[in-house]
Amino acid sequence: MEALKREKLVEIRSAQNRGVGEGSYQYAITGAGNHRAHEALQRSQYAGPAPVPFSGYTEAILRQSFGRKLVSDFSLRENLAHLVLSDEIFERIGPAVNSGTSLFLYGPPGNGKTSIAHALGNMTLSETMYIPYAIFIDGQVVKLYDAVNHKLVPNDETTHLGTGSLRSSIHRDPRWVRIRRPFIVVGGELNMESLDLVFDDTNLYYEAPFQVKANGGILLIDDFGRQQIRPRDLLNRWIVPLENRIDYLTLHTGKKMEVPFDVTVVFSTNLPPRDLVDEAFLRRLRHKIRVSDPSYEDFREIFKRVTSQKGITYNDGCLAYLLQEWYIKRNRKLRANHPRDLCDQIIDISRYLSIEPTMSEDLIDRAAQSYFVDL
Repeated sequence: MEALKREKLVEIRSAQNRGVGEGSYQYAITGAGNHRAHEALQRSQYAGPAPVPFSGYTEAILRQSFGRKLVSDFSLRENLAHLVLSDEIFERIGPAVNSGTSLFLYGPPGNGKTSIAHALGNMTLSETMYIPYAIFIDGQVVKLYDAVNHKLVPNDETTHLGTGSLRSSIHRDPRWVRIRRPFIVVGGELNMESLDLVFDDTNLYYEAPFQVKANGGILLIDDFGRQQIRPRDLLNRWIVPLENRIDYLTLHTGKKMEVPFDVTVVFSTNLPPRDLVDEAFLRRLRHKIRVSDPSYEDFREIFKRVTSQKGITYNDGCLAYLLQEWYIKRNRKLRANHPRDLCDQIIDISRYLSIEPTMSEDLIDRAAQSYFVDL
């Protein structure tokens, strides 16, 4: 306040009745102060916790490096127990998660690629971390905290920073917020502009791109190949970050800065890999896992689990009827999502007919006729 008074940006308007000395003063902004405030608002209209210097943010991300967390075969199977997966899938997913780098899930649609990615997110992101609300870069404010993509942590939990931990009872810098390690999903809305700093022309500050918001966690590119940008353009943009774990962002002034790329990027697609990427890029994706159609045994297990969850009476004979009439005779591929979708059809039909949902041949035929389309 003394500095503001010396510069004649504020003035003492009056003294309050309570207290004595400077603590009782009431201040008012002067004409020069108004002018200075308007100048500041012309540069940025960001309002919120003070931004953290870029160097402090970089140091915090490196200290909380996501790549150090390891999973065991037991914990992997325990956390993915709700999914029916082959031993081969488990044996390949485990090393991919522990690498903390990149994972390419591909295969026919409906076999659980997105479900696998979400399960990995729930398992590996149980720890918490600190991120700043905003970052200060070369005189510019970059808003980082995103209430949609970042999940706040209750105050009574422990936060791990590297090999140590901090409890919420310790006084913390209010410029930082404690969150679950991020799990961010982007799909068809992804474009090239959203991979760099996005400048808000109205509020005059930047919004951090998806991969920066996902630092310390997982970024899932769902339905890869169906984005607004060509797959090759997206992959070319990330060749250096995936290999060197460093990304480069550009301010509208042209200044570039080096940002940590501490993200596990998961690409999930049902398109043939040869139509999306070339051999050079596949080499940079460390783990490639094909999620194939379920076997008949796996399909039966999925059906039993789904009927149990949805309150439908299961019948092995009717499942054999479904497989024979609607799959084998019609040369139709098994998909892991079919049991869920067909059971939903059975429930809809049984509600309309005011009968109990069961696996009967009649209800199976009705459900299959409503669900399947011959292409």
